[in-house]
Amino acid sequence: MSTSKVWLRRLSARDFRNFEKLDLAIPESGLAIIGENGQGKTNLLESIYYLQVLRSVRGARDQDLVRFGAKGFHISATCATDSAHEISAGFETNGRKKKVTIDGAVASKLSEAFGSLPSVMFSPRDIQLVAGGPGERRRFLDLVLALSSRKYLSALQHYRAALARRNAALREAARTGDDGAAAVWEPPLAEYGATLICFRVDWVRQRANEFSRLTSAIGEPGTSLMSYSSSIAKESDVRGALENALARHRRHDIRRGMTHSGPHRDDLSLTLDHRDLRLFGSAGQQRTAAIALRMLEGDTIRESRGIAPVLLLDDPFSELDLKRSARILDLLRGSGMGQTVLAVPRASDIPPELTGLERRTVHAGLIE
Repeated sequence: MSTSKVWLRRLSARDFRNFEKLDLAIPESGLAIIGENGQGKTNLLESIYYLQVLRSVRGARDQDLVRFGAKGFHISATCATDSAHEISAGFETNGRKKKVTIDGAVASKLSEAFGSLPSVMFSPRDIQLVAGGPGERRRFLDLVLALSSRKYLSALQHYRAALARRNAALREAARTGDDGAAAVWEPPLAEYGATLICFRVDWVRQRANEFSRLTSAIGEPGTSLMSYSSSIAKESDVRGALENALARHRRHDIRRGMTHSGPHRDDLSLTLDHRDLRLFGSAGQQRTAAIALRMLEGDTIRESRGIAPVLLLDDPFSELDLKRSARILDLLRGSGMGQTVLAVPRASDIPPELTGLERRTVHAGLIE
């Protein structure tokens, strides 16, 4: 495994969230950003992560990321990675136009720039990966695999497009009684859906033991297990089984106006001592599992790109005891911890292991 790390050297932002103008030099080891809630520390981490996934980590629309009264936002970074060195993303509210450039060249498709700034964000909100519905865990799988495989990203885009078209055809069939248009989209749905399922199954199989090890190492005494929940995935011919299921359930789908078979209905099963963590896990147990998932995300990116991603830590230890926090940081260091940007409300919240980071404060969108 390569020991090289992403180094985000400088970050600039204009009219992003509450930052009117931001120009920040970042040391190779990283930074500790200190500020009360609502002052901009999470916005700073979000601006960095935007250059990784080209959308808000908090699910906001691009137009809602624009500072009040401004006409758009712009984020740029100078960094040392395995490929890009200059990355920028801009959005204009007039026409809702987004433009991304890599080393001065405009990306003709956003997918070309997806993953340009390898990073992983840890946040207390990550508990929803475990406590939330299946959609949260599907999005997690899609993100991890799309960031580490162009084939998966392409299949995901094609699958979503075909799914939207079949669902539209189902609603039309309910009105006309003709299901031919819906049937047309079943072969591509089966083809791309099978790719998604197989990638997900392989990732879960390869990472299941590490998930169990991480939760135990963090301090969870029970046995944590991770598996992929899908009836289609159990078949020897996944594509054929999915296409058959789509055809078999077409009339039911027409009545409901949506497609009920495929990877968009699957789940990532997380259990502790054979009990569903979503339903029966305590908040602490769910948080431990969520942190383990983020660690697996970092491992996957590091292995696929050959470089340690930037770690964005949004006060992730606020509800953990000192022992668990120290174990998590030990595990991160053991896996090749990258440049770290830590955001906390108070200097006293900085873990002892990260007290060496250069410190800056943020207040009302100004970093000093």
